[in-house]
Amino acid sequence: MTPLLEQVIAAARAVGREEVMPRYLKVAHQRKVDGSLLTEADLAAQSALFKRLHAIAPLPMLGEEMTEVEQHDVWTLGDGGFWCVDPIDGTSNFVNGLPFFAISIALVRAGRTVLGVVYDPHADEAYYATAGGGAFLNGEALPLKTPPMELGRCMAGIDLKRIDRVLAGNLALKHPFASQRNLGASTLDWCYVAAGRFHIYLHGGQKMWDYAAGWLILKEAGGAVCGLNGGDFMAGDPWCRSALAAQTPELLEQWKNWVVRSQDTATI
Repeated sequence: MTPLLEQVIAAARAVGREEVMPRYLKVAHQRKVDGSLLTEADLAAQSALFKRLHAIAPLPMLGEEMTEVEQHDVWTLGDGGFWCVDPIDGTSNFVNGLPFFAISIALVRAGRTVLGVVYDPHADEAYYATAGGGAFLNGEALPLKTPPMELGRCMAGIDLKRIDRVLAGNLALKHPFASQRNLGASTLDWCYVAAGRFHIYLHGGQKMWDYAAGWLILKEAGGAVCGLNGGDFMAGDPWCRSALAAQTPELLEQWKNWVVRSQDTATI
């Protein structure tokens, strides 16, 4: 583990311990303009992360709880690198007492993540990766187990938001996998695929802070990803990227073929 990665993991753990978990089940919430939830814990965690990350490397910060103008300014001017942070992914879970939420931190350079950390403070699980350095969960190399070879034996993480009705209907009625879950925290979904807890994944459109760290963790664990149309995931709009992912490239090929066909066919 590099000193930089070690410091970022320590920052995520400290913020989880000091700002997030003391407010779990004890914090009021409000609605943002887009209808999503916002709590004092989100704001406190983002502020604490910004301070700790700036002390590690004084780069621009892009956080979920910034204005859209501020976020776009960081992206436009951030060729020298910036921190991308989701202080609490899964705020609805956090507010309602469901123990599936995470802190996500990515170091992005030239539009690509070079370091990613996703920390689940409830389970005390830190997933992390650096470009070319492999992916790990609390020191254990990912994936944790061998995936099935066939799509029909897979556990799928499926989020039905932002997908068309034809695809949604096929996923509900004609799905090719064994079972599915939607646990409500995209940053952890990526890590669950990397670990082998999920084998395949689908999401209709994610913000940068949803995928920035998890994408790298999955890639370094040997996984593969593309867009819903089968194209290059990283070529899409950075502010709303659809995702098909799998624990192995072979599973992704099967998954992609089914999804691409199912978007054009009412029943398959």
